[in-house]
Amino acid sequence: MTTVDIGIPRRLVEFTVDGETIRVPEGSTILDACTAAGKDIPTLCYGDTLEPANACRVCMVEVEGSRTLVPSCSRKVEPGMVVHTDSERTRTSRKVVLELLASATDLSTTPGVAEWMAETGADPGRFGPDAATVAQPVLVDNELYVRDYGKCILCYKCVDACGEQWQNSFAITVAGRGFDARISTEFSSPLPDSACVYCGNCVEVCPTGALSFKRECDKREDGTWDESRQTATTTICTFCGVGCALTLHVQDNEIVKVTSPHESSVTHGNLCIKGRFGWQHVQNR
Repeated sequence: MTTVDIGIPRRLVEFTVDGETIRVPEGSTILDACTAAGKDIPTLCYGDTLEPANACRVCMVEVEGSRTLVPSCSRKVEPGMVVHTDSERTRTSRKVVLELLASATDLSTTPGVAEWMAETGADPGRFGPDAATVAQPVLVDNELYVRDYGKCILCYKCVDACGEQWQNSFAITVAGRGFDARISTEFSSPLPDSACVYCGNCVEVCPTGALSFKRECDKREDGTWDESRQTATTTICTFCGVGCALTLHVQDNEIVKVTSPHESSVTHGNLCIKGRFGWQHVQNR
């Protein structure tokens, strides 16, 4: 039996995952418990600093007694619950969801997807060359970050980070319905004319690369972006006295992007425009 510690001490709940008995604090989700126990459940829309959106449906698992599969990112563990993360139903569901996403969206810069598709045998090409896609021109209307909505899976993480869960700028939302739904500024105005404060917290949580640093986009286009040659160094932002933690991603002695540790008690992964983008002076020759 495995006992998992994932935070503040609470009453422990015992349940079974893939035949293994696990004890976790009450209120834990199935995904939290499985991740802490070393069991890998794929997910795209889950954010460790955001409330579950239940949007991508990649993390679905089978719970005995439940008529349908359940999203592990939001379903809370219950005493005596029996969960199957790798049953035939879950594998089929994951395969079809990945095929649908990949047939309509460019997932080429989404971490982990290639491995998940290989594991499940997903074949997006089976829908044929005429399958509808969300392909569209890349939006480059500022010098800080790029919006490539051809890679957007509508996970809502950027909307949540920009809205009431963190930044409270409400610069973006979901516009349209059905297959025409998209992330948009108010009245589809250019980003510089919107309520965006360029904190970049939407870029931080984007799982697919639909939002990316302008420098990263440029280097990908000219073929010089190479994460294997990059180092990550965590330091403290010097712009003010708050003490935000920054992780500098450096390639060939050049800062190419800045993130923030999600476990930081100061930032929880969030930064302002200075911390996120104000590093060009470091390498100004």
